[in-house]
Amino acid sequence: METIEVGEVFTISDDNNEDQEVEVLALMTMENRNYVAVSFVEDLEDQGNEDMDVFFLKVEEDGSFSAIESDEEFNKVTHAFDEQMEEVNE
Repeated sequence: METIEVGEVFTISDDNNEDQEVEVLALMTMENRNYVAVSFVEDLEDQGNEDMDVFFLKVEEDGSFSAIESDEEFNKVTHAFDEQMEEVNE
C-alpha cells in the first residue's frame, strides 16, 4: 500500500463526477483495513467555517479511496475516529 500522510491533498470525484480536492485530516487502521478522514480543501481554507464536513473513506490496497458501503462499518469507523480525535484534543 502507498503511504498516505496527514495533510496530503487528493482529488476525488463527487456524486456529480466533479473533481473535488480533499485533505487528509487523520489516518486509522481498524480490523486490518486502512481509513482516512478527509475534508474539502475549500472548507479548510475558509477559517471562519467551524462546521466543516468530514468524510471517512476506505483506503484500498492500490492506494485508491472507496466509499464505506455498510452502515455498520461506517458507524464503527466514525466512532473510532471520534475517540482518536478526543485523545488528540486532550
